[in-house]
Amino acid sequence: MDREAFEKLVEEGFLLIPEKFRERIQNVALLVEDEPSEEVRQQEGLSAEETLLGLYQGIPATVRGDSSGVGPTVPDTITLFKLPIEEAVGGAPEEIRKVVAETVWHEFAHYFGMDEDEVRFREEMRRT
Repeated sequence: MDREAFEKLVEEGFLLIPEKFRERIQNVALLVEDEPSEEVRQQEGLSAEETLLGLYQGIPATVRGDSSGVGPTVPDTITLFKLPIEEAVGGAPEEIRKVVAETVWHEFAHYFGMDEDEVRFREEMRRT
C-alpha cells in the first residue's frame, strides 16, 4: 500500500473515535513512519524479534496542568508504523484498515491516561 493510502486510513481511524472524545483531543500530531527508529526500539526495550504498530509520546491528558498549552508547546505525537502493520496482516487492505483503526484507538487511549494493561482490558471489552 502506498503511503498516501495508508495516511488516509490513519485519518479514517481517527474519525472512528467517538466525537465526545475527539473534541477533547488537543495538540496531538498523528504521524506515519515506516518502522520504529533504533532510538525508539531501545527506548521501548524491544528485542530484535519485536516491533511496534504505534507509539504515543507525550503527557497524558489526565496529568496535564492548567498551564498546558499556554505559550509555545510541542505537540504530543502518535506515530503509526506502516511496515509492521502491513506485515502483521500480510498486506490485505481491509485487514490493514482494521489494524490501523485499532492502533489509532489504542494510542489515543494512552493519551487519555490509560496504561498498557488498562488499554488491553478495554480492547477486550470492545471486542466482546
